[in-house]
Amino acid sequence: MRGKSNRLIIETNFIKEALKNKLSLNEFLFLTFFDNSFETIFDVSILKEVLAMPEEEILETYSALLSKKIIKVEQIKNEDGKICEKISLEPFYQNMVLQEKEKEKKQTETDIFTIFENEFGRTLSPVDYEIINAWIEKGYSEDLIVAALKEATYNGVNNLRYIDKVLYEWHKKGIKNAQDVRKNWQSSSEEIPLYETKYMEFDWLNESK
Repeated sequence: MRGKSNRLIIETNFIKEALKNKLSLNEFLFLTFFDNSFETIFDVSILKEVLAMPEEEILETYSALLSKKIIKVEQIKNEDGKICEKISLEPFYQNMVLQEKEKEKKQTETDIFTIFENEFGRTLSPVDYEIINAWIEKGYSEDLIVAALKEATYNGVNNLRYIDKVLYEWHKKGIKNAQDVRKNWQSSSEEIPLYETKYMEFDWLNESK
């Protein structure tokens, strides 16, 4: 245990993942114990003491979590050479990470789509969504897409084909973000366009509309 205390620390993301999996109270307490524990050996006597749970319920909970693939077990030898079961919450943690990444992806996409709708002054069509999603899936960074959008709107072109061409040309030059765009202009012999100083230094992704 962390500090051998019977007090358990529970993080918000841990609770959310537990709720998503519709865990019973016993299952939640079991996971919380091992989330707080440095000692991952499955020891019924310790669990009985810390969780105040009967042995039968502990074994039922252990079996249920294994069946749900929320925990996994490895057999190891302890200092006395006896075979012990080591509890791992890796499957549970992996699901937490995947959920967080999915949440971040949705938030990113929402921000991008909102920026485009604000700049175009209209609702995006299903085709527009597909094109923007395709840019994201290709690995274009958020700020690079927004930079291409700003170049297009500065030139009076509310056209995704134009933006796609800009992104393609920048990609060929090895430009990966808005900072690279600025460096490209600064290193060229051409005059830096007005939008470069007016728009590119502003944090458009965090702009309050």
